[in-house]
Amino acid sequence: MAALIAALCFPLVPDDTLPAKIYVNTVGLSSVAAMVAGIVRNRPGHWRAWALFAAGVLTFVSGDITYDVTELRLGEYPYPYWADLLYLSAYPLLWASLSRLGSSRGDRERGALIDAAIISTGIGLIFWVWVVGPTLQDAGAPLLERLVTIGYPLADVLLTTAVARMLTRAGNRTPSMRLMATGAVIMLSCDLIYTTMSSTAEYTGGFVDSGFLMAYASWGAAALHPSMRRRPDTVLDVHRIGRFRLVLLTAFVLIPPGLLFLQGADQPADIAWASLGAGAVVLCLLVVMRMWGLVQQVKVQASRLGDLAMHDPLTGLANRRAFEEQLGAAVATGTPTVLLLDLNGFKAVNDRFGHAVGDELLAAVAARISGEIPAGAVAARMGGDEFAVLLPTDAGEDLAVRLRAAIHQPVQAGGQDLLVGVSIGIAGDVTDPVEVLRRADVAMYAAKADGGRHRRYTADLDTSTDEEARLGAELRTALDRGEFHLVYQPIVELPTGAVLAVESLVRWWHPDRGYVPPDVFIPVAERTGLIVELGEWILRTACLQFADWWRHGVAPYRFGVNVSARQLAEPGFVSLVAAILAETGVHPARLIVEVTETAVFGGGAAVRAVHELTELGVEIALDDFGTGHSSLGLLQTLPVRILKVDKSFVENVTMAGRHAVIATSLIQVANGLGLVAVAEGVETAEQAAELYRLGYRRAQGYHFGRPETARPLSAAALPGLPAGGPG
Repeated sequence: MAALIAALCFPLVPDDTLPAKIYVNTVGLSSVAAMVAGIVRNRPGHWRAWALFAAGVLTFVSGDITYDVTELRLGEYPYPYWADLLYLSAYPLLWASLSRLGSSRGDRERGALIDAAIISTGIGLIFWVWVVGPTLQDAGAPLLERLVTIGYPLADVLLTTAVARMLTRAGNRTPSMRLMATGAVIMLSCDLIYTTMSSTAEYTGGFVDSGFLMAYASWGAAALHPSMRRRPDTVLDVHRIGRFRLVLLTAFVLIPPGLLFLQGADQPADIAWASLGAGAVVLCLLVVMRMWGLVQQVKVQASRLGDLAMHDPLTGLANRRAFEEQLGAAVATGTPTVLLLDLNGFKAVNDRFGHAVGDELLAAVAARISGEIPAGAVAARMGGDEFAVLLPTDAGEDLAVRLRAAIHQPVQAGGQDLLVGVSIGIAGDVTDPVEVLRRADVAMYAAKADGGRHRRYTADLDTSTDEEARLGAELRTALDRGEFHLVYQPIVELPTGAVLAVESLVRWWHPDRGYVPPDVFIPVAERTGLIVELGEWILRTACLQFADWWRHGVAPYRFGVNVSARQLAEPGFVSLVAAILAETGVHPARLIVEVTETAVFGGGAAVRAVHELTELGVEIALDDFGTGHSSLGLLQTLPVRILKVDKSFVENVTMAGRHAVIATSLIQVANGLGLVAVAEGVETAEQAAELYRLGYRRAQGYHFGRPETARPLSAAALPGLPAGGPG
């Protein structure tokens, strides 16, 4: 900060005096000292790059000192002289260090290099037209003087390549890297001004020298900031061109016509046609290369997304979507047979040995299924521990016997010999793919009730199967037929009532049963594994709705989606979330994933998924806080941002005595940990007022709005929403 203030105050010092020279060199040496102190104190893993940069700055400051001493001793500075050698020697050191600090790998590196080349070509063209070209044509100047004069802009162009890579990489967003880039941009800008003004004998120092000092101050601050300890993230994709990068690259691509207009207006007879033409061609070729790279990346990503959409990442089998497409094609040309398999005892394995062992078990079972099915059959993982086989012929019973025998053999997983059984439902002779799956589901539940055997569907099973089995079968049919819909309940600011976010809630309207409450069908979906597919539908639908609100200018700042324990433990869940966000164009920071304490209490895959979601940029909310196993302990292990205080602690908050103690304690815990507390289940104005008095600033409940379909959430219904959107 002291160096920054000194840099800003420099124009107040009389120019070209001894105090001014001491002033400049003191700031420069202080910057180098700050870099050394930052390296020693923060001990970054990539300290060599920082040390190289400090050496480059020290060389540059040494040039300043040499220049000033020479001028004081001789009365003038002979050009070129030793200071110029030091200046020109500093640039390669700065370039090498910035390149190491801002580099990435593979395709991402190629994209960054092309972006840097576009920017460097534009800068180089400016220097060539205004400095290098006229210098080369000045035959009256000595050759060494011309070479040194040309060396400065060429060194600037070299340094620009490294700075451009830093500016165009999303990973360079740590405070330290931002300060480094800021200092480099200031230095390059001042160099450009200094070089062009010196060529016309107009340079007098002042504000330009102040800019150089600000660059020194920025670099010293960058080294002292704790964020310099870690290397910037090199995983983020530079193929994605954001708004800032697009504007930046467009500006540099337009430099050739801009220079043409400037020269045409000022000196139409001296337009540098050859230089401008060559620069325009180079920029055009670089843009074509960049677009080609983007097209190839889109193709690769489309292929990966297609593979993710049609295959199960854990087992390598087809997933439910691919299976349903194959089934639809099969029933259009014949009457195939479907076998639906559900493992018996899998939950016990997961609970006892953990999700990693459970995943090994699922992969082994999938391999055994693939080994038993005949040619032309399709095996798929439908979700959780449920599998399916599509047979083009009616040989279901024989295959079921072989599958049961294969799966019943011990499985080696996690150093354990594990045994699981399987219940198999068989259905066929139907030309409706949805009905085939429903019948196989009913038969599978009947087989499970019969002790884990295989059963073929018969009409009497529709009446004899118990209620939960029928409900489980109808859940799948409901998802296929689009019987589910989402409603959204606002989360508001206290005391204004302004809508800050919405929670997405699933509802089911059955054609015969009517409204089926979530507390009835969600547990069944959990037990059957259908919650995985239902959860995917909920997330995609909520993201699409949020994107639609954003396009119409009525989007809340964030939206929440509930995620179950089964979803969190599902392999590839975080990749699925990332793919849906990319598909719908919603920024990860707009999504809130709500998890219960029970879902993450067991640790393992669920907790890993929560951490990976946070790294993706998604916010995590702990739902029904205070009612689970070990709430305070979870806050130390999970990257939670939002606590949703359970309604049981809110409903009696207006009553005197012990009723408000827990609600008071929870808001104090949230404030102490820097978290956001949301009071759930607020139904009266009195509750809202008391919660505000206790310190709550977020609330949700019927008092502010019941869950509603998307249609009422219009501009009229949501006035004054905070700005926010998908991107």
